[in-house]
Amino acid sequence: MAQKKTGAFDIRIVIAALVGIYGLVLTILGLVEKQAEIDKAAGININLWGGIGMLVFTALFVLWARLRPIVVPVEESSTGE
Repeated sequence: MAQKKTGAFDIRIVIAALVGIYGLVLTILGLVEKQAEIDKAAGININLWGGIGMLVFTALFVLWARLRPIVVPVEESSTGE
């Protein structure tokens, strides 16, 4: 029985892409945030730190998917001959 890697259809890649997009948006928002908004959050730039955290999560998820790919068994079809 042959084996095949899931590749782009691995759910970890889909989750990483979604979290990565949101993380990128939050990071950009955090970089252009006005000081008045940062002061509302006790002086912590929540958007920047949240975005960076999401980007780190994305990198770890992609690394996990690349280092430990899901392998699916593939049945070899018989032609009946």
